Amino acid sequence: MISHSLGAMPKRTEESMREFTDMWATRGIRAWEEGWWDMPVTTGDLIGSIIGAGQGEVVMQQNVSICQWIVASCFDWNGKRNKLVTDGLNFPSNDYIYHGLKRQGADVVQVPSPDGMTMPLEPMLAAIDERTQLVSVSHVAFRSSYVQDLAAITKRAHEVGAKIIGDLYQSAGILPVDVRALNLDFATGGSVKWLCGGPGAGYLYVRRDLWPEMNPMATGWMAHREPFQFEGGPINWAPDAFKFLNGTPNVPAMYSASGGYEIVNEIGVPAIREKSIRQTQRLIELADEAGIPVRTCRDPKQRGGVVIVDVPNGKQVTAELARREVLVDYRPQAGIRIAPHFYTSDEELDHTIQQIRKIAWPK
Repeated sequence: MISHSLGAMPKRTEESMREFTDMWATRGIRAWEEGWWDMPVTTGDLIGSIIGAGQGEVVMQQNVSICQWIVASCFDWNGKRNKLVTDGLNFPSNDYIYHGLKRQGADVVQVPSPDGMTMPLEPMLAAIDERTQLVSVSHVAFRSSYVQDLAAITKRAHEVGAKIIGDLYQSAGILPVDVRALNLDFATGGSVKWLCGGPGAGYLYVRRDLWPEMNPMATGWMAHREPFQFEGGPINWAPDAFKFLNGTPNVPAMYSASGGYEIVNEIGVPAIREKSIRQTQRLIELADEAGIPVRTCRDPKQRGGVVIVDVPNGKQVTAELARREVLVDYRPQAGIRIAPHFYTSDEELDHTIQQIRKIAWPK
């Protein structure tokens, strides 16, 4: 019940990892020319088909923090247009990077959430003005599973000449996302959650027409036009999405992640979303019947794949649930997060709520 934090491992992942070790053992250095070097893009294409990107428009990184720093490093923060607007529900790792940009002259504006769980649209739109250079939004908030209006925020950013990066970590694989239809400039996310890809496989989308003008300072030899010439001095960037890579890629993580992407593509995100809405609604109804307070948005349009319930001593309740082989997690200022996925049965939902009720209110 914790797919929002760590998705289940596909059976085919074991075979993929064996393929990696066999390739290393039998092909050695030749493996780079026989697929490894191109994997950041070929594996990225599997993500692209899930989030609506075109072929060659997504590259794999180790995590979202690296992706965010690459994007932030494309901009000059010393000019008059030096404002970065972000939402108060963004993941802390993103915030750490943004506030670090203050040392480069950035004016970081974080629009506060009124309740720590939701983000009204109007304050976000009002904060985006002609001084704004970059807007960063979590499509679905990690703490509350609140779905933000990414289309409206993107439209406003472009109206004033700003760029936008959407963090899709808590939406890709559970909500339909189309980066090209949304006209996002950048998008990033990871594989450990709804994509069932395991750790170490982040991804970065950069809109194709921006490739010539976006020149990241956070770079490395894979981003060079002729990397095997080993030229010193300033980098001569690759003309394609390789431009947004850096050092040697995490090859085993990409082998690990591909099975999850394949399964999500085979099922289709619309079908996954349909089941998710039904099961999260069932969780809410079960919690209501059990008298357990619900802190998740009840409108499915504003609800991601997680239901949050609030009980006394939630951290301790979560630990006892784990002892009983019911895996959820607890977040301060939110509650216990429960996340069914395409492999979750209705009976497991019933059991989870029953166990929470028994542990939190034993008499």
